Amino acid sequence: MANRTDELVAQTEAGWIPGASAAIQTIESMIAEIAPTNLPVLLVGESGTGKEMFANRVHQLSRQSARPLARISCASMKPATLCAELGLDSSDEEGSKPGSVLLDEIGELDAACQRDLLCALPDGARPRQGIQARLISTTSRNMDEEMRAGRFRSELFYRISCVCLRLPPLRERKEDIPVLFDFFLTKHAAELGRPRPLLRPQTLQIFLDHPWPGNIRELENVVKEIVALGDERLAVAELSVSTAGKKRTQASPLQNCSLKAAARAASREAERELIMQALTRTRWNRKRAAQELQISYKSLLYKLKQIGFQDSEVN
Repeated sequence: MANRTDELVAQTEAGWIPGASAAIQTIESMIAEIAPTNLPVLLVGESGTGKEMFANRVHQLSRQSARPLARISCASMKPATLCAELGLDSSDEEGSKPGSVLLDEIGELDAACQRDLLCALPDGARPRQGIQARLISTTSRNMDEEMRAGRFRSELFYRISCVCLRLPPLRERKEDIPVLFDFFLTKHAAELGRPRPLLRPQTLQIFLDHPWPGNIRELENVVKEIVALGDERLAVAELSVSTAGKKRTQASPLQNCSLKAAARAASREAERELIMQALTRTRWNRKRAAQELQISYKSLLYKLKQIGFQDSEVN
């Protein structure tokens, strides 16, 4: 167990995130090829897809890994401090300058900073001037749309995206969910000093059915909650309700519903939400939850079965 934990810690510190899908294996292969070069890399993906972890991976495998990785939030970058942020301050000691610079959410960079950043980037005629660190950028925006709308300079985009890696959302690589689930379960059990919870076989299927709008970040938070509580029921119930609600919405468009049917559906959804809130407040104490809801214990058990819980889960 200790060796496995040490391995996970080392992998996480190196910016590695596991994956079994063909898409992630391809990205890993491409990173191994381009990391030793000094080519600028742009990582594109939805929020929570692991852009920062893959940026760390590029830095750790680069020739500049002995120096720090400087992370810059582009949403808060100001032109007055741009040089210092990018490691261009001549007063800095050579050893303290970053080996790589991570421009987080570069699509949020304002126009003045875009202009100054473009001027700071070295070109073929001035290879020894400007930023000497490896440039890694991330964005969750559609950069083609940003350029068409005039919000992002096209010449800057082409300079920062010599290599562009697109990270797929978790819903498009569900074969990675069991690997990630096991990874985060072991990681957070070690961090919190808790034993790995024993999970029901159907839990993994619920994870596979969930659309994961928050991607890997959402998955990790759910696993962390399971480890912290030592009980999967509350986290799994929230996922089940969310997934079922989405399926109902997709299967039953409002335009095909009568007013009476829509009212019943809204009532069931409100009831389901109140039950989940009561169970959360009482840490899944069903008798106390029934008292708070002012219904009988048997009525609560019946309603839990309607939500989708099996007999073994509610009794």
